[in-house]
Amino acid sequence: MNASSKQLIQIALVALLLIGCVAVLLPFTGTLLFAVVICIITLPIRNRLLTLCRGRSNLAALLISMLLLLLLVAPMALLSGSLADGIEMAIRYFKPLFEKGLPVEPPAWLGRIPVIGPNLADYWHELAASREEMNNLLQQFIEPTRRLALAAVALFAQGLLQLVLVIFFVFFIFRDAHIYVDALHTGSRMLAGDLGERMLALAEGTVTGVMVGIVGTAAAQAVVAMIGFIIAGVPGVVVLTFATFFFSMIPVVGATLIWLGAAVWLYNEGQAGWAVFIVLWGMFGISSVDNFLKPILISRTASLPLLLIVVGVLGGVLVFGFIGLFLGPTLLALGQVLIREWLAHAHASSSTASGGGGVSR
Repeated sequence: MNASSKQLIQIALVALLLIGCVAVLLPFTGTLLFAVVICIITLPIRNRLLTLCRGRSNLAALLISMLLLLLLVAPMALLSGSLADGIEMAIRYFKPLFEKGLPVEPPAWLGRIPVIGPNLADYWHELAASREEMNNLLQQFIEPTRRLALAAVALFAQGLLQLVLVIFFVFFIFRDAHIYVDALHTGSRMLAGDLGERMLALAEGTVTGVMVGIVGTAAAQAVVAMIGFIIAGVPGVVVLTFATFFFSMIPVVGATLIWLGAAVWLYNEGQAGWAVFIVLWGMFGISSVDNFLKPILISRTASLPLLLIVVGVLGGVLVFGFIGLFLGPTLLALGQVLIREWLAHAHASSSTASGGGGVSR
């Protein structure tokens, strides 16, 4: 066997090995990437714990993993349980409608709705008098609502499993963090020299900025919403606050679903004044936090347009599941910043080469 044949066999074996490694890691790609993002964000905390633990990386990694379990998994478990209870309560509430039909008289609050209240009350009477009309209306809403509820429960259950797996990966990454950090710096220097080092630092700053912008804004909206819920006397403040935090990461309509639902409940309970207060608090308090705070936090490291945030969230959820809420915008922001840096470096290099050519002539 000649040298060229041996070289081809070696290349083929290496290629097969790489393909096998990619195939094994592919199901965990999103989880591993999110674990890396979490590690970058919490690296200062890990370093502080490592100092307190006198250099014992196993103990420091265990402590920060337990902290993440408390801050991420516990609220998700609470919210998932509350969501399941809410669906069960809704089923119990609407079950009599399927068995007996609507009562003849509509609720008193329905007729008090401004402008459209009388029309809704008349339509209620029409539905109550016509079983066929009632069945047609229910068929239009039952199946989409059922699918939406099942999808929401499945998403939160998937999110719980993914977060547990992320924290599992975080423990091992932090346990051997010095090995991975040295490998990253060595690889970046080998691939691109000083530019590779700059890119690595830029990536770290971008990831931190986007995550702080998304999570920080969601936390601020949750706090503002909690204050409004307490003032208005809405029950289940803790659950609603956690729900606002997680739903606030969904652009445009996220937190609105929570405070609007609270306003509808208050109105249904005959507290129209507090319902109006919650609507105004949500529009000018909770939503304004998202409009002003998120651009400020994200622009500290990377300017990420709203379009990229929306696409990142929706595409991230479709590709990675629940963790895509965080991972999607982060990856898009990182790609945007790295492309800009690469283009700027290429432009500077071409300008230098052109200038040098002119001098040489």
